[in-house]
Order: sequence, then structure tokens, then C-alpha cells
Amino acid sequence: MPKVLIADKMSPRAAEIFKERGVEVDVITGLDRDELIKIIDQYDGLAVRSSTKATPPVLEAATNMKVIGRAGIGVDNIDLPTATAKGIVVMNTPFGNSITTAEHAIAMMFALARDIPEANASTHAGKWEKSRFMGVELTGKTLGVIGCGNIGSIAASRGVGLKMKVIAFDPFLTPERAIEIGVEKVELEDVLKRADFITLHTPLTEKTRNIINAEALAKCKKGVRIINCARGGLIDEKALKEALESGQVGGVALDVFEEEPAKENPLFGMENVICTPHLGASTAEAQENVALQVAEQMADFLMTGAVNNAINMPSISAEDAPRLRPYVALAEQLGMFAGQLTESAIEGVEIEYVGEVSELNVAPLTSAIIAGLLRPLLSDVNMVSAPAMAKERGISVSEVKRDSKGAFDSYIRLSLKTERQQRSVAGTVFSDGKPRIIQVKGININAELAPRVLYITNTDAPGFIGSLGTVLGAHGINIASFQLGREKPGGDAVSLVNIDNEASKEVLKEIEELKQVMQVKQLFF
Repeated sequence: MPKVLIADKMSPRAAEIFKERGVEVDVITGLDRDELIKIIDQYDGLAVRSSTKATPPVLEAATNMKVIGRAGIGVDNIDLPTATAKGIVVMNTPFGNSITTAEHAIAMMFALARDIPEANASTHAGKWEKSRFMGVELTGKTLGVIGCGNIGSIAASRGVGLKMKVIAFDPFLTPERAIEIGVEKVELEDVLKRADFITLHTPLTEKTRNIINAEALAKCKKGVRIINCARGGLIDEKALKEALESGQVGGVALDVFEEEPAKENPLFGMENVICTPHLGASTAEAQENVALQVAEQMADFLMTGAVNNAINMPSISAEDAPRLRPYVALAEQLGMFAGQLTESAIEGVEIEYVGEVSELNVAPLTSAIIAGLLRPLLSDVNMVSAPAMAKERGISVSEVKRDSKGAFDSYIRLSLKTERQQRSVAGTVFSDGKPRIIQVKGININAELAPRVLYITNTDAPGFIGSLGTVLGAHGINIASFQLGREKPGGDAVSLVNIDNEASKEVLKEIEELKQVMQVKQLFF
């Protein structure tokens, strides 16, 4: 009988579900790291919220661990690379607390608009400072939503219901989806310039870290009010403090912070700052939902091998796994390849399955492609949540199956239609089981992708390869492999260069300045 440890407080019903499914369960909360390390080898599964940290030392001690379930969305408290290296499946519950978090953001917006916390404290203190707390109406104001996915779209709809003008920035939000939810799709700079209130609903990635910095704050309306119930790190707290002190920002409501638990923070004590201790998902309904969901998912995995909402493992049945596994790796690479090159809203996705692969169960492959496509911006996306996230953003996905009539017996082609252009990339699996990119933008190529790849579009002219090698060599960057495909002699060409160490922005700029180069971008896999 498998055994699970519930290490954080959650609904008692979660333990009941494990027992009903034939899983032994212990509920031991409040363990520190050393206490957890001492007992973790007894368990096949670990169910957590956000308090328990599955750090490398804990995971190294978890010699029997098969699955970790996070009752919630973010998995910041779980060391994903270590878990993956040890073969531990990490699951989350991506949709259990969406309404609750969106409602908390709206509650914070009301509190900001009417100075409710300060007015409450003043009145409790026996003061009657009616003239001090002059608020503003929400009706007719412009609400800027940064990140209009599952939670953001709910917050946006609540803003529409309050008769606010709602504008949204989200690279994956299509114009059709924007119309459907009643918002105006705009660029980030428009949100900053036009919004009276700004609410953040984006994951924390390298692209979104400090998305609200000193430069962004300077572009905002004077007196703008900002709400963050998403992730700490989206706002530069030092710059925010300065903007609050100068009056550029009229008020801020924060449920999340750069460092948590936030026992000390430079923003604490400021009159125009409202703070709550990461309460976004803290309602009875949400906690019940995520606790039940994580228990069901973990029990299904431990008893039947079914995988749902896995962050680091495809959702594939035991029967399909052997044949699908290499194609799943290819599908994720195709998605990540296209996703990292796409900077405008995706309107449509077409996936062609040609030859032998078309005879397989392609649903997991489509999910893997969409997950890879969205992952550069949405860090929490996985194979299960990706189709729903694509649908929320109005991205149409179609599949085409056909027999092979070309040079390859089996391959997958991904074609994207964006607001600005169309692009395609195709790949196959060779006899060694490794994925290969075989076509980019209609140009044939044969490339195996490394963790770091330079994608270069250039004109096919003498001297390009030598010039590129000179730049990389001057900066100590070793070329692991180089593959070039061209449309025709002297025409457009595509180069995929696997490099051993990361290229800096300065190196990329030098490459872009080479006369044969039209575009260069560093991709990570």
C-alpha cells in the first residue's frame, strides 16, 4: 500500500480521499527541514501547500518518493529540476482557486478606492475623520489588467460588471477573445499611460520580473493605484516606494512580496499601502477545491499510474507511453522553438501529423506542443492546462493527419498564425530516438537542439560563417554544432547554432550587426 504525507494544513477531506482510494496517509504539519528529512524516506507521496519546502536536501532524502502534489498553482516551494532528475512527478491544481484570487484583487481595489483599512483603523481609535478619507468611484474609471489568462480574465469581467473601462495587456490574448470578455486589447505601454487602476495577473518569469519598474511607473498616470495578487517580484519594491513617496503612485495593494513570509518590508507602515499575507487563495471554497483535487490526482497516480496536471511529466497512459515518449519530446521542442520566436498574439495553430505518428494517440502530442508554445511566457503551464489556457486566450488549435509522401516516414509540422505573420517549424524522430528539426519557415535543415541555441536568419553569402565564428570565438563561446539551410543559392537562409555557454546581449548585438544577418535570437531548451 503506497503511503502519503500531508505536510501542510488542508481540508480533512483530502486525507479521507487518500484512504478511500487505498492509500495510507499521515498528516504531520509544521515540520522544519531537518524533521522532514528524517521521515521523508517513508513516503511515496508528499502533499503540500506553500509552507513546506521541497528543497534539494529534502528531495535527496526522499528515496521512495514518486509524486509531490501542490494544492495550488505555483510550485516555487518545490525544486523542480531536482525532483525531475530523481524521477519524482510534480503535480499542481491549476484551476482550483482562480475565482477566489480574482475576487481578492477586486476587494483590494475597492479598499484602495475608498481608503477602507485606514478609515477602519481611525474609527476604531475613536476618531471621526470623515473629511480625511475622500475616496474615488470605480464607475467610469479605467482598469488595466496585465495578464488576461484564467484569473486575469475573471478579474477583468468583474471590472466590466462595475462599469469600468477595462483594457488588457497579454501577448497571448487575441482580439476575438478580448471582444468576448469585453476588454480592449492594448500594449503594456497603453496600460501604463491610460489606467487609473492596474491589477497584475501574470506568472513570475524572466520576462515578467519587475515588469512594473521605475521606468514603467514613470509612464503611469499620476496617482495611479496598483494591485498585485499574483506573484512577488513583478513589481520593483524600491522603485514603488519612491513612486509612492513622490505621489506618482496614489496607492498600492499587495498580497504578495519579493520575500515571503514578509515580516519586514520597506513598504510597511506607509499610509497609502494596503498589505495582506498572501490571502489570494484563502477562502474555504478554494482550499477545499485544491485539497480534494490534489488528493484525487495523487491517489490516481499511485494506484493506477494515471498522470494529471503534471508540471514535469506528460499526461500519457501506460499503454501509449513507449511509442509516444520520443514524439512528446519532439512536440515540446517544436512548441518551445516557435514560442520563443513569437512576440505577438497567436490567433491560430495548425499541427500536421504525417506518416506513422498520425496513427498514434496525438492528443498528448498536441497538448505538449501547446504547453511548449505557451511556456516561454506562462511558467506554470503544463500538458493538461495548456489546451484550456489556449482556449481562454482565443487561440484556435486544429489537427491534420495525412500519409507521408515526402523524404520522412513520420514527422510533425507546427504552423502558427499571429497578428503579424505566419511561421512554421517541422521535426521528426530519428532511429536513435532523438528529435530533429527538419524545416524552419519552409527551409529544409537537419538540427538536433541543445540546451542553448542561436537562431539566425541571414542571407546566403560568402563570409557569414567565418564572421559568426569570429564573434563567438572572441567572446569565448564554443560552437557545439552548426546547421544551415537555405532557400536557394544567395537567398534567405536559417542557421541553428548549438553553443556550450550562454551568449550575452552584447554578443547577440554584435551578431545582429553582421551585414548578412537579418535576425538573431537565443533559444533555450
